[in-house]
Amino acid sequence: MFGYYVAVHDDGSMGGVAVPVKSVKQLNAVDVHVGSRVRSLRIQMKMSQTDLGESLGITFQQVQKYEKGKNRISSSRLHQIAKVLGVTPPYFFQDPLAEVAHHGSAAMKDFDEFCASREGVALMQAFVRIKDKAMRHTIAKLIEDLAH
Repeated sequence: MFGYYVAVHDDGSMGGVAVPVKSVKQLNAVDVHVGSRVRSLRIQMKMSQTDLGESLGITFQQVQKYEKGKNRISSSRLHQIAKVLGVTPPYFFQDPLAEVAHHGSAAMKDFDEFCASREGVALMQAFVRIKDKAMRHTIAKLIEDLAH
């Protein structure tokens, strides 16, 4: 994609030149989903982006790009990530909401963002440690009521 740059010279004449313009890249939904699953699992394992990057031989900035879906993860790199995080590659493609009958792409996006947040991971980890089913039900109901 090119734009056109016009320059006004000291003598008042004008000249133009075509210059490359960086286009806004549209993120792929699968790349975003896979990246959010990587982030969620990394946070659950209390691993920093730097630690994961070092395990893979890449920078933490590259890990950030993978997690945000800005850079696509190759199959060999995904295999490496899975090995470091102790899962199989299909884990990253699984839909955690597959059993929920009525979810759309917006719900999936919200869920991915929640699972990839520190608060979401902390909430999920604490919630599953509550053994009393009645208490878990009460807490879930409270959260539902607060959300409305």
